[in-house]
Amino acid sequence: MITEKTDILVVGGGGREHAIIKKLSESPRCGKLYACPGNAGIAELAECIPVKATDIEGIVKTARERNVGLVFVAPDDPLMLGAVNRLNEEGIRAFGPVKEAAELEGSKVFSKGMMKKYGIPTASYEVFDSPEAAFSYIKEQDKYPVVIKADGLALGKGAIIAETPEKAQDALRSIMTDRVFGDSGKRVVIEKFLTGPECTVLAFTDGTTLIPMESAQDHKRALDGDKGLNTGGMGAFSPSYYYTPELEERCMNEIFMPTVRAMKAEGREFRGVIYFQLMLTPDGPKVIEYNARFGDPEAQAVLPRLESDFIEIIDAVIDGKLDGIDIKWNKNAACVVVAASGGYPAAYETGFEITGLDKAGERPGAFVYHAGTKKKDGATVTAGGRVLGVTAFGKDVPEAAANAYEALSDISFKNMHFRRDIGVRK
Repeated sequence: MITEKTDILVVGGGGREHAIIKKLSESPRCGKLYACPGNAGIAELAECIPVKATDIEGIVKTARERNVGLVFVAPDDPLMLGAVNRLNEEGIRAFGPVKEAAELEGSKVFSKGMMKKYGIPTASYEVFDSPEAAFSYIKEQDKYPVVIKADGLALGKGAIIAETPEKAQDALRSIMTDRVFGDSGKRVVIEKFLTGPECTVLAFTDGTTLIPMESAQDHKRALDGDKGLNTGGMGAFSPSYYYTPELEERCMNEIFMPTVRAMKAEGREFRGVIYFQLMLTPDGPKVIEYNARFGDPEAQAVLPRLESDFIEIIDAVIDGKLDGIDIKWNKNAACVVVAASGGYPAAYETGFEITGLDKAGERPGAFVYHAGTKKKDGATVTAGGRVLGVTAFGKDVPEAAANAYEALSDISFKNMHFRRDIGVRK
């Protein structure tokens, strides 16, 4: 347990990590902050160290050299590579699931099989390890749209909704033959297409107790009206329009706690944050997928609403004492709009200077989270597909969205692209 000011290392360098670092910095028990590798915005709150998030031995060495009291492993890749396992082996206190538990996100085949085994509601599915067998099954079923998912991690882009046999064949070729997602495409999950509004619930769990955070909704498609390619997320808002107290109780009983108990029964006790992506179907809530960490950009909409001491919650998760924590949330809504590089999630250029950051950040209730940025010759320039996440509060989601767009209007860089309908009820 952290009882005094302690230095903390956060692994990662995107908007999610910026949100985590900002929330950590608000705790009276937070000492010096470090980030591996961080970005231009994170550098204003933490010392950035040029160690990749996937360099596990480099992270262990950095934690040792800086004598940090906690390492927060935020992204999916290092979790699946066993970063928390290695840190634990070295006696370094770490937040995040061990590799065996992170498989909840790392393998769609595992997570779907677990849900089937333990009766957790999800779409019906089949698993295939060859594109020919998968396409034969899709043609036999002859029901469209059909959902095709790469088994492993794919930067949030591994799920393709195919409306026709031709698009299904293209998706299978892309995932399994061309291997656009690498080895993540060795196997695919073919799912029944579900209908209904989507909702995201992040939750803290210590392996026994689970406490949901405030609900959120993500916008994955690149273009307005949920058109275009899937992305890592073009914006999010909290709370969801659809997540009622009655629905939360049902999710706790049918999905959340059964997941925690199932992971423990499988010998994969999960301690950290579980991301439940839900489809609210006419037959009730069903799991679309799990993530084994904070979502991005959901973290930039949910974490600003957290009023309790973040480090106290982290302690309780690590030590198995979450049942003794009362977590409080700001009653305002929050909305984050992502400013991306033109062309994202396909080919895009970087290195363009960003202007207006200070002006946007000075607006009341607004904050600019950096995702793909770096410093060059004293200027902040673009360095990724998703560049910034502009978050703002409001008394409700429409007001929060309007405030976020006002702040975003102060910012400019060449080929800047963003959706104009984040937070709009459909």
